[in-house]
Amino acid sequence: MTLKEIVEKLDAQVCLGADKLDREVENGFASDLMSDVLTLKDTPVLITGLCNVQTIRTCDMATLDVIIFVRNKRPTEDMIELAEENDMVLIASPYSMFKACGLLYEAGLKPLY
Repeated sequence: MTLKEIVEKLDAQVCLGADKLDREVENGFASDLMSDVLTLKDTPVLITGLCNVQTIRTCDMATLDVIIFVRNKRPTEDMIELAEENDMVLIASPYSMFKACGLLYEAGLKPLY
């Protein structure tokens, strides 16, 4: 599925990376624990409610470049600047993590495991 389809499914707002919405993605991973994110071997879409600069830094270390913030969380200007330096896509959805994951799974986004 494309990032554009994800944005539409989640009634989301693109905070950074609107020029990358035609990109295809296959897998998603949901977590608020950045220690779990660091264990990932593939590059899935991260769905998280943890909205701080450390989230961006962790995703950079794990080579993840698409972050979906849930529960009406919005990245700060500092987060957006850091994410822009690392060529990331930031998306913000009003939905809970549970609902966002369910909608994306139903639409064909695959889990890592």
